[in-house]
Amino acid sequence: MSDRVIAQKAPFKVELVAGETYWWCACGRSAKQPFCDGSHKGTGLAPMKHVAQASGPAFFCGCKHTQRPPLCDGTHKSL
Repeated sequence: MSDRVIAQKAPFKVELVAGETYWWCACGRSAKQPFCDGSHKGTGLAPMKHVAQASGPAFFCGCKHTQRPPLCDGTHKSL
């Protein structure tokens, strides 16, 4: 059960607040996408901590295969 699940084949647009900490769901199982809700327990996967450097929009990866986690790098286009 350690495989990543594709939550969606598109990024999630989120509004970040500078200095705030966000936990990006890396497993794809969270019901609170793109953020972690603890659904990864028992998978061997863990969420990724992201501290916003600036306030404003960001695009968090929804396919969970980005090479720039937690940000979308367009990998979903090839899945």
